[in-house]
This record gives sequence, structure tokens and C-alpha cells, in this order.
Amino acid sequence: MTLHKIVVAGCGSMSNTWLDYAEQRDNVEIVGLVDVSIDAAKAMAERRNLQVALFTDLSQALSETNANLVFDVTIPAAHKQIVTTALKAGCNVFGEKPMAESLEDARDVLKVAQETGKKYSVMQNRRYNKQIRAFRDLLASEAIGTIGSIHADFFLGPHFGGFRDEMDSPLIVDMAIHTFDQARFLSGTDAVSVYCHEFNPSGSWYKGNASAIIIYEMNDESVFSYRGSWCAEGLNTSWESDWRVTGSKGTARWDGSNIPIYEIVDNKQPIQFVSKTKFETASIRWEGREGHWGCLDEMFASIEETRLAETDCTDNIKSMEMVFGALESAKTGKKIIL
Repeated sequence: MTLHKIVVAGCGSMSNTWLDYAEQRDNVEIVGLVDVSIDAAKAMAERRNLQVALFTDLSQALSETNANLVFDVTIPAAHKQIVTTALKAGCNVFGEKPMAESLEDARDVLKVAQETGKKYSVMQNRRYNKQIRAFRDLLASEAIGTIGSIHADFFLGPHFGGFRDEMDSPLIVDMAIHTFDQARFLSGTDAVSVYCHEFNPSGSWYKGNASAIIIYEMNDESVFSYRGSWCAEGLNTSWESDWRVTGSKGTARWDGSNIPIYEIVDNKQPIQFVSKTKFETASIRWEGREGHWGCLDEMFASIEETRLAETDCTDNIKSMEMVFGALESAKTGKKIIL
């Protein structure tokens, strides 16, 4: 059994989720905590009764602990520096999204991962949900025929405070990558072009644009449309978005909270009765764990089975391209080829 000696970079509240997970694995040892604020590292160590070394510098932490894996739970602005430092030191990295704050930086990180031969997997916890797995299986079965379009609505109004309130594009950069990644996961396709209108409606408490309407063309000639807002008060969707997929035989829906459903045309009826349809619910067969723990299970399995994780950086870069393509389109007012 592989022993994973882990340094946790970033001691904010999210790191508790990662540490909760680590505690239940027999082959994991936390060997150090790193934070730009030593007081934050001390507070986390005390809170969780961790008798480990504390650092403000990742390079020092890695050299003094002999770690072989880094959990990157820092803010997005720090991801490039944390991940590349860890990879160059010979460590694998599991980190929170996004890979970086710019596509250029994300590509630099990918290059370092490829050059070092170490693995860098990105947290895309919203792939790890029994319902989305059932939805993907349904679409793959072609029960609704060939996919023509995918549509996702995301309308929430979280009052986070902190860095998100000050970001230029909080919805697209910090949240929409989840939905974009889900669209790729559900359809098995990648985006080839994007047109985006980004805006900040009245009543928004964000400094930057917290709403967007986006159209992607995918490499199978289908279209993915996204309508989203992070300052929408009332009648909210789930965090998983509200999905509609149209196919050549029918339509599938998933509201992000309940079992996906679909409706197909009954071709045995005369053409004038084409509205007569067959209504079904999707079957749930996936037995993995959900959320962060499901994604972390996959990340650890990829190391122990010597393979790439589902959310390896070589795959996640394609979701990043959707993010930054949308930002470029919004700035230029033009359709962008990815």
C-alpha cells in the first residue's frame, strides 16, 4: 500500500473538508501545514489536534518533511505558484479549482506537470453525484437519441464576502467552471467556440460581473447554452444547475436535486399524435461516494493504479479553456474559436 505523506497548503475553512477526508484513510499521514499566515496554520493544527510542522513557505515545508503529495487548498491567485513548486519538488498535487487565474498560467502549470511526470488532479466535486452519473449514463445510452443541444440554468444568490466579492468575473472564474466541466462530462464532448455576454445586474453586491449568458459550440456539432447568475435572489436553482438536453428522439431533464427524467416520442403513433410520448426516470447504478470525497477517492486511486485521474490537469485544461474563452468573448464582443 502506498503511503501518502501530505503537506496541506492553505489553512482556511475549506481545508477542513480535505483534512476530514485524510483522517479516514489508513495510508495517509499529514506531515505539515502551510499558510501565508502562521497564525492560521497554528489555529488549524490546534483545532484538529495535529502535531505537525508549520510553515509559511512551501519549498521549506517540502524539503523538511519529505512529503510526496500536496493538497492545494489556497486561493486561486496562489494555485500556479503552489502547484508548480510542489511538482518541481517531486510531489503529486491534488488541488482546488481553478488551475490558475489565467489560461496562460494554467497552460504553464500543465507544462510543468508534463515535464516532471508528476500528477496534478483538480477538484471537480460536482462530477461526483449519483444523479449526474445516472444522467450521463442515460445520455450515453442514446435513449433520447443523438444529442442536439444542452442547456444549463444556474441562479443563486450566495453572500460569501471575501475575495469573490472583489473579483472581476466571480461567476465565470470561480463557479461556472463546475457547470462547464459538468457539460463536458455529461456529453463526452469539448467546446470549439464560445460567445459570451457578461454583466452585473442592478442589486448585485459583487464588484465584478456576476451574471452571464454563454453559447458554446461543441466538437460533435451540438450546442451548449449557459444562463447564470450569482446574485439572483429568490426561486433559486440547485448548485448543480437545472439541465435540459434535447435529442433526436426526445428530451432529458435534471433539476440538480432529483432523479433525472426523460420523455421520448412514441413513433408507433400516427404523425398527428406525435405528442404522445413515453415518460421515464433514469436508473441510478453508480455506487461511489459523492462530492469532495468521491473526487478524492478517484484522485488517490489514480496514484495507486498508476493512471490519470478523471479530473487530471490534462483534462481539466479543456474546462479552463471554456472559462477564459468566455471571458475573452465578453471583453471583445466577438465569437471566440477555442
